[in-house]
Formats: sequence, structure tokens, C-alpha cells
Amino acid sequence: MYKKKFFFIVFEGIEGSGKSYLSKKIYKRIKKETNLPTILTREPGGTVGAEQIRNIILKDYFNEKSKEKFDKYTDTLLYLASRNEHIINKIKPAILKKKIIICDRFVDSTLAYQVYGKGVKKNFIKNIHKHILKGIKPNITFILKVNINKALKRLNKRKNKNRYDKFSRNFYIRAQNAFINIAKKNRKNYYIFDNSNDDKNIEKKIYKIIHNKLRK
Repeated sequence: MYKKKFFFIVFEGIEGSGKSYLSKKIYKRIKKETNLPTILTREPGGTVGAEQIRNIILKDYFNEKSKEKFDKYTDTLLYLASRNEHIINKIKPAILKKKIIICDRFVDSTLAYQVYGKGVKKNFIKNIHKHILKGIKPNITFILKVNINKALKRLNKRKNKNRYDKFSRNFYIRAQNAFINIAKKNRKNYYIFDNSNDDKNIEKKIYKIIHNKLRK
């Protein structure tokens, strides 16, 4: 028997890890098998305003020859602005209505990409998060690990690439290592799955973990 309660699930990983695909699959399965009120959302984005900011973040405005690029702190502030809109207009209302939230990316992506990938000062993000998050954090986070060569092959097959699909191999290595290190420091609420081989059993394993948590 499932009890209606707020439960926040996050999927994290680099581009090409399969996190978006799995988050959608798990969302559909929870809706079908539990009948509990559940929403699927994403970052950056998730609301009308946050999606507008997402478009600014991901669109490659500057061609390869251009000397002008987004400064790493401008990039970070855009992510945090999108998160603020997302939390105010979607996450908080869902918490009050005791919904299950499944989110494709959250705070850990900002740490992995902006701090460990681009070198933004961790305290810069931490101080802004104090005002944005106000104690909100996931109940459980799934890190999707992937062989970098496999991830790059998956990205090459994408028809519509954004600028975050075009980073260097070394950048993705740094970001993925950051995700894994974050998970290892927070073992209680984090699970790491290797999704290099498109293992269909991963979905079953993830759902079983969530199923057991929801029944408590």
C-alpha cells in the first residue's frame, strides 16, 4: 500500500548518460503502478519562465570564430535564475500538494559542470543556493555513469545539439568524476548505475529502490 507523500527523485549524469530517457520511463511506471500524483520536470527549465532562461543557456549564440563567449559566472547565474523560477513555481507547489517529483538534473549538475567543469567558486553557488533552496533537497538521487566514448557516440547521433552537447572529452570526464565523488560522499541517498551498455535491468533496479522507499 502506498501512502501519498512528497518525495523528490533526481536523475543526474553527463550528456549521453541516458538520464533523461530513464527519468521518463520511471515517471510513466510510477504513474501506472502506484496511481500516486507524480510530476516529471527538468533543469534548467520546468516552468514557462525557467524554459525561457533554458533557451538562453543552451543556444549557441556565438560561433566558433567569435571572441565573445558567456563568462562562466554569467552562465552560472542563468542556471541559478532558472532554478529559482522552477522552485517557486513548480517544486514548492508540488511539495505542498504531496506529489512525487521526478527531476532531470538539479543542484548536483551545477556543482559538477560549473564548479568542477568550469572552475566557478563553490561558495559563490553555495551562498546563492541558501536563498533559493531554503532546505529543499532530493530524497534520492540516481547518478547515471557512462563510458565516455559511448556518451560521445550517443551525442554524435543527436540531430539537434545545444552547446552543452559540444564540450570536450576532458570536460565530460571532469563532470562525471564530480558526480561520482558527490555520490560517494552522500551514500545514504545516492545510487550509481553504469548505463554504458543500455542495460534494460537498470530501469527495474531503479524502480525497485523507489518502490521500497514509497512504501515506508
